[in-house]
Amino acid sequence: MRLTDHEKAMLDGQHGAARARAMDLLVRYGEALGAERLVETNNVAGAFNASTPSIRHIAEQGFDKVFSELNLDSDETVEIPRMAVPTCQLITGIDNDNWEVQGVDAGLAELQKQSERYLGQRGVNLMATCTPYQVGNVPVKGEHCAWMESSAVIYCNSVLGARTNVEGKESTGAAALTGRIPYWGYHLPENRFGSHLIELDIEVDDMMDWGLLGYFIGYAVEENIPVLKGASHQPTLIKLKHFGAAAASSGGVEMYHIPGVTPEADTLEAAFGPRSAVETIRYGAKERRETYEKIQSATDRKVDFIMLGCPHNSIEQMELIAHLLEGRKIHPDVQLWVHTPRAIRQVADRSGYCDIISAAGGVVMSDTCPAISRRLPPGVRVIATDSAKQAHYLPAIAKVQGWFGSVTDCVEAAVAGEWRGGVQ
Repeated sequence: MRLTDHEKAMLDGQHGAARARAMDLLVRYGEALGAERLVETNNVAGAFNASTPSIRHIAEQGFDKVFSELNLDSDETVEIPRMAVPTCQLITGIDNDNWEVQGVDAGLAELQKQSERYLGQRGVNLMATCTPYQVGNVPVKGEHCAWMESSAVIYCNSVLGARTNVEGKESTGAAALTGRIPYWGYHLPENRFGSHLIELDIEVDDMMDWGLLGYFIGYAVEENIPVLKGASHQPTLIKLKHFGAAAASSGGVEMYHIPGVTPEADTLEAAFGPRSAVETIRYGAKERRETYEKIQSATDRKVDFIMLGCPHNSIEQMELIAHLLEGRKIHPDVQLWVHTPRAIRQVADRSGYCDIISAAGGVVMSDTCPAISRRLPPGVRVIATDSAKQAHYLPAIAKVQGWFGSVTDCVEAAVAGEWRGGVQ
């Protein structure tokens, strides 16, 4: 792999042991991928403090040891300096305010806070959300990034027009210390054109329908690049967020185009560039109903737990949930967790939304979600969620039954203790 003089200097240890380890990792990684060179990045979003096992490891080994091992693939412990480029922490495993509700022991919660102080001192911004683009990390079109988190990556590539592959803990750790990432995959312009044409035969408008469409497309195209034709409504951030998360969950979609909406597809022709569609797939009422039925893993309509906010809720979603719950009480046999980034939670709190949700019996959580934390209320058997991604993963992760539906369906289930959702 071709390296610049500065990259060679980092690899040779002239900029410290940590950066040498990082460059060694990136060179090995890039060569395995067939990358000819590295590309500069000024935007890293990774998981430096995400899992309970890694936090427990800190108690035994120390912060530098854990970063060296988990984020640099290094058996040797090196002293970790300040990050070389702007870097943010994605979603974590513990809500610093609601750790007791999660069932986390006090010692583990304190270790996470210590870990966050360690990371902050090294220039890692503790956004602690799967949606960094909702709280200030908004790369521009064409910007090379190094991001983890499948739902964030597909939003970054498609909606923002920035460039990233789905990276891992190791590659983002190395990128943060060097400002480099292998130049391959979706960093290359020739790899960003569409492959499959999706023709919509029905209206796709509300958030639930965008989630269903994404779930259908993920199965249909797997890891390819779908191009949507026939979207008659301008989708919002919320709808595209849920669409992308669903497509990245049922399949491995990292990028899509909607002509006239996404920045690299002014027209259908621009979306495909020099390519032709390898397949045309139609999505109509039949496919919508079949997808809805496919995503449901529950048979028991008595629900125990409602989870809203995967990907993390926007302020508009927080307002909607509060509006639907105002003056009402959650069923005594049901628990409701509403997840939003901490920065948005502050706005929701000032706006009175958190008080309304709490008065109804719900809990507003930040920093985490049940799929990442692997923590649900004790005894949960049946969940309901507005997230196709969570409906896909949580039943397998937590061995529960799952219902998927609209925000209204989920709030009504929380109040009634029973799932009554469905599609026409």
